[in-house]
Amino acid sequence: MIPFADHCARVERYLEETAGIRVVTRAIPGPLIGDLDGCEIHIDDCARADQRLFLLGHLFGHTVQWNTDPEAFELGRIRTPPVEEGLLPAIMAYEREAACYALGMFDLVGVTGLAQWFSDYTACDMAYLLHYYRTGEKVEFARFWRDLTGLIEPKAAPPFTPLKRVFRLAGVVI
Repeated sequence: MIPFADHCARVERYLEETAGIRVVTRAIPGPLIGDLDGCEIHIDDCARADQRLFLLGHLFGHTVQWNTDPEAFELGRIRTPPVEEGLLPAIMAYEREAACYALGMFDLVGVTGLAQWFSDYTACDMAYLLHYYRTGEKVEFARFWRDLTGLIEPKAAPPFTPLKRVFRLAGVVI
């Protein structure tokens, strides 16, 4: 059994005390359960502990990207389906890189043994996102879950200073 709540507490301490990223728990309008603005991560107060841990890592990865790569913020902006097919590979690479930063941060704070779980969750998230961007259809997230997907490689985050941008509320984190 994965101690998700303990892992969440450890990750949140790191985000707030070391990375300078504020974590806020609040009601977030559906269908979203998480959002970010470049210096804060917001997670829905109804999110389960496993969802919370995924979002803490995933949104940390996007926070790194937004603060180190000017093009990343543009990739994460609000998009109305159907999204141009030629743009989807860049969006998927953006999502995968965020996951790499997340796993790197997990390793850094001692949240280990989750590479397969996090890789499977990321693969599900990316498949859901790809389906949504192609069709505009919001379906059951779990429909895209697959076990034993390819492992994501952890990547250390470069130094950055969190800077406030805007919340996405209807953006990529669906």
